[in-house]
Amino acid sequence: MDLTIHTTALPHVDPEESLAFYRDALGFEVRSDVGTGTMRWITVGPVGQPETCILLGPPAADPGITEDERRMIAEMMAKGTYGWILLATKDLDGTFDQVQATEAEVVQEPTLQPYGLRDCAFRDPAGNLIRIREIA
Repeated sequence: MDLTIHTTALPHVDPEESLAFYRDALGFEVRSDVGTGTMRWITVGPVGQPETCILLGPPAADPGITEDERRMIAEMMAKGTYGWILLATKDLDGTFDQVQATEAEVVQEPTLQPYGLRDCAFRDPAGNLIRIREIA
């Protein structure tokens, strides 16, 4: 088999705020934007990496989700425990400074973790955890 990761999904609460975060704070390009209001699916990704995408979508759009599940998803998103993604950069300090300058919510400043990786963390407007690790 020859598989690649093409798209991963993260939920949004406010598509405009999420779009601004991924486009302006992280520097991702917008690949597609379909739907209206809060029922929008926005695909973004790193410039120069067209094969890698993040789909920002409404968290409970699936008609098979029950009201209890919708409520649980909303509670988990509010706590920041529903969605997360791990990104990587060669310049962690520079990336941290650029993202922090946009007034993104800082969860952790650049830190050498006990397991040997150096990373930092932010939350996007929907509460998703965005960890950014340093690579050589």
